[in-house]
Amino acid sequence: MTTQVETALRGPEAFAMARKALIDMEAAGVWPTPLNFELWLHYIGDPEGPLGKEMSRLLASSDPFTEGTSEMLAAEYLPRGRLSDEIRDVGAVLNRELSSMSDAIAHAKKSQAAYGVTLADASASIEKVAQPEDLREVVSGLSDATTRIQKENSALESRLDASTKEVARLREHLEQVRRDAMTDALTNLANRKAFDEELLRACEVADANKSTVCLAVLDIDHFKRFNDTWGHQTGDQVLRYVASVIGRVAKSPRVAARYGGEEFAIIFANESTAMVEVALNRIRQEIGARSLRRRSTNDDLGAVTISAGLAQRHPGESGSSLLDRADGALYVSKRNGRNLVTNAENVAEAA
Repeated sequence: MTTQVETALRGPEAFAMARKALIDMEAAGVWPTPLNFELWLHYIGDPEGPLGKEMSRLLASSDPFTEGTSEMLAAEYLPRGRLSDEIRDVGAVLNRELSSMSDAIAHAKKSQAAYGVTLADASASIEKVAQPEDLREVVSGLSDATTRIQKENSALESRLDASTKEVARLREHLEQVRRDAMTDALTNLANRKAFDEELLRACEVADANKSTVCLAVLDIDHFKRFNDTWGHQTGDQVLRYVASVIGRVAKSPRVAARYGGEEFAIIFANESTAMVEVALNRIRQEIGARSLRRRSTNDDLGAVTISAGLAQRHPGESGSSLLDRADGALYVSKRNGRNLVTNAENVAEAA
């Protein structure tokens, strides 16, 4: 989903949007399939966006809103649809390229086999040569065959070189598609999918190496107030600012992600809880030290603060359990006045 729609669906208007989507779909005679429901949420959440305008046009035309129409809109305007199309397109080109390379290699093998037969025949003919003219004919035949095989080998080398470059280009394109699929479009941090995969991998590595993993969950304090007061565009500005600070502090090998809405997460491998607390407090202090201004009007937005919770993984603990404990520590920070960092171990000891 677009960031604007995603943010709206995490706010108080989410249920109203969902109800309106179902009512409008029923009025338009459109079945509430998961794909149609997602399209209508985009339509209602961002009616002036590209998808919203196209849906308005289609609905105004009174043409039937078929399954094919839905798939066309999803492929054109929904990020996942475009991603699937890109992967399919690259896969098709790659298959053609590999098929062409296979045909070229098969042809080269046949040419080499034929050349081998020519050499064998020449060898047998030389043994039977009685006159110089006969020898010249054999040598001429060998020369012609050698010239042909050299040309074919040269053509094969050129074809394989071109194919190798094309495959390398496709590989890089697929890698870019993979990076895009793992990146949050608004903040350029890792997205939820990338975070889930990286957390699983970090837990597996920790078990294999008997090493540690710490997880931190961060949340923007009173974020709803920014959206309600200044609108979603200003809310997006706040999200980008917070993400930029998190990204600077949580550089590789740390993994920073936008976990959802105004919530972020950071994975720390082989770092003590003391080191993690220092990093989180650095993020918290840097974010809170700056007074933001609204770009469109230069209005003073005031300072933004964040709350954070962290937990160190227990041996053999699942990623979901670790996330739950870090999330619990985050809510302790919220209950204790916000703009705080709380260690889950301290919460457990206090209990």
